[in-house]
Amino acid sequence: MGSYYLSRRLVQAIVTIAMIVALNFVLFRLMPGSPERATIRIPGVSAEVYQQTRARLGLDKAIFPDQFVAYIGTTLQGDLGYSYKYRGQPVSEVIGSRVWPTLILFGLGELVAIVAGLALGAYTGWRRGGPVDYAGNGLSLILYSMPYFLLGMILLVIFGVGLGWFPVSGMFNVGASYASFTDQLFDFARHLALPLATVSLGLIGQYSILMRSSIIETLGEDYVTTARAKGLTESHVLRNHAIPNALLPTVSLIAINLGYLIAGAITAEVVFNWPGLGTLAVEALTSRDYPVLQGIFLFLSVAVVLANLAADLIYGLLDPRVQA
Repeated sequence: MGSYYLSRRLVQAIVTIAMIVALNFVLFRLMPGSPERATIRIPGVSAEVYQQTRARLGLDKAIFPDQFVAYIGTTLQGDLGYSYKYRGQPVSEVIGSRVWPTLILFGLGELVAIVAGLALGAYTGWRRGGPVDYAGNGLSLILYSMPYFLLGMILLVIFGVGLGWFPVSGMFNVGASYASFTDQLFDFARHLALPLATVSLGLIGQYSILMRSSIIETLGEDYVTTARAKGLTESHVLRNHAIPNALLPTVSLIAINLGYLIAGAITAEVVFNWPGLGTLAVEALTSRDYPVLQGIFLFLSVAVVLANLAADLIYGLLDPRVQA
């Protein structure tokens, strides 16, 4: 990989992150209301206490340049501030406690979707025009067009409420005590089943559609025709010739999805009350917890930028022509 291509991509990523940091400050100041107004709703709170609350939160200073300069300085130091809702707990700790549930849910969902989606897309594309192709492509289009929250509600109503096979919310049974780690893991797996199915099914469609299109394009390539002329089996041609070349656009989509996937956590997690970044964002939004909201927005945005950077670098390694 050329140094010019690498440095150009890195500079673009750094500039983008800098713009995100600035936007992150402005965006949440444009929302109506402010966090200290919650003190007005408490009976007996005087105007003096209200002003003290503003001073304690640093909201008595001018937004520009005082609050903005302070925000930029603390962010560069890795200090995201302190949560209003969680009684002064550092934002990094609040977000850190919610990251792992989200990463487990969407990491496993991404893995399942990659395996199932690419396999389905490769097979339907290779058998283009057959009944399997029509059924598989139709199913992929339905899953691709269905939002997470709708798919999750369907699964929740059928398998959670109707059949009662799985829990409908949370990550563990509230107040449960476990005799062993195996029992706790089994309870976690039961709570994970429906959210994981929602995420996986929501992603399978797009991977399958893209892989099917890529496989169809490779069918007319000379190397596929030559492989068939040599008498190689269809399965050998598909595995060793068609799929490796059809994976190029899919690799980019997977890398980009790793960033956008976490941002999609809000709808899926809220449906199942999964204690991840999605539910944390909703809680922080309802309580006007600006530091937590800024931290989540910054985390998700940087994740998307880094995922795009990874996609560019991987694409550059797989296809050196893009470095020109």
